[in-house]
Amino acid sequence: MNISGINTDSIKISQNPFQKVATTQTTGTSFANVLKGYIENVNTTVKQSEEIGTKAAAGEINNVHDVTIAAQKAKLALEMTVTVRDKAVEAYQEMMRMQF
Repeated sequence: MNISGINTDSIKISQNPFQKVATTQTTGTSFANVLKGYIENVNTTVKQSEEIGTKAAAGEINNVHDVTIAAQKAKLALEMTVTVRDKAVEAYQEMMRMQF
């Protein structure tokens, strides 16, 4: 029985949706720029997943594994973004409850 490897030459999926964030500015990186970079990378990951899903529905992709992996990466990136947002809102609300 001959088992061939998974062919990923046709589809390129970014390994880390949060990569290349801190290297966008050479003079310094503010929190707002880092956050903006994270959100842009998550958005790119979700769009890639949607494109791969559309191609799979059209029958252009033979490997279902690539579609599943892209969907899971987009899901995890989005869940992490929502979790970070929730923690930021919680921290803000706690700061507003503080008495000076």
